[in-house]
Amino acid sequence: MTSASLAEWSNLAVYSSMLVLIAALICFAVSFAARGQRVMTSQRVPVGAGAPMEQTTATVSDPRAPGARAGNVAMALTWLATGLLLLGLVLRGLWAGRVPWGNMYEFSLAWTFGILAVFLVVSTRRDIRWLGLPVVFLALLSLGLAVTVLYTEAAQLVPALKSWWLVIHVASAIICGGAFTVAAAISVLYLWRDRAERKGNVTGIVASLPDAARLDTLSYRILAFAFPLWTFAVISGAIWAENAWGRYWGWDPKETWAFITWVIYAGYLHARSTAGWRGRRAAYISLLGFVSFLINYFGVNIFVNSLHSYAGL
Repeated sequence: MTSASLAEWSNLAVYSSMLVLIAALICFAVSFAARGQRVMTSQRVPVGAGAPMEQTTATVSDPRAPGARAGNVAMALTWLATGLLLLGLVLRGLWAGRVPWGNMYEFSLAWTFGILAVFLVVSTRRDIRWLGLPVVFLALLSLGLAVTVLYTEAAQLVPALKSWWLVIHVASAIICGGAFTVAAAISVLYLWRDRAERKGNVTGIVASLPDAARLDTLSYRILAFAFPLWTFAVISGAIWAENAWGRYWGWDPKETWAFITWVIYAGYLHARSTAGWRGRRAAYISLLGFVSFLINYFGVNIFVNSLHSYAGL
């Protein structure tokens, strides 16, 4: 297969993944709305004044629950889209003759794959179809930016990037990026659910979400997994920098923001374990860490002169 054919097939796989994700997004929306509608119709207001409100909700795993079939279809489509995206990455790598994360377009594809992979791996251990709508939306947003703004033809790497550290360092950053994104989505849902619980108005769609405590715990577990890996990414980047530029750390903008991101997530875990910072404060720190990650990726790569700018868009 020629390079031109590999490029065409890679792009086709990526666009096919986007189309399948759009279908998955619609199915997740139908499932989410149906679950919320069931909560609304199952609420009973008793005649006696001041009596508690009775509420019954069908579980997501119940095949008779409204939207259950749409949720199952959405999950199957998400698996298919993730496979197509992986195929696009592999073909891109074969086209370029290297690992497929040598520029922002390729990293965005890999990051999106990381987002979907983290979501799907967690889904094998617990039912998180309620998380599918925001995760797939974020994945589509990332892919949309990749193919419209960040796309560039595959090119050979500059000498500084021709190292096995490119595989090790960037691969760990990709996994962390996926985990940070999923945790941020859960934190937003937590704030929504927690606000409803505080107001005593857990009705409609928000009632179809897990309770705030479970959302908080799930976000924490994902970040507890990602943080050691991000630590490894920072350390491996420093080792690579010494091999490429003769120094471990030079406070380059990319290095600085990677360290800031590390400090924020370290503060998140430390505050939870020592000061008992759970709930809203922990969610805000989680979102702050994700914003720092985005600044490190988009802001530094596009707007700041850095030793890491050689990869281009």
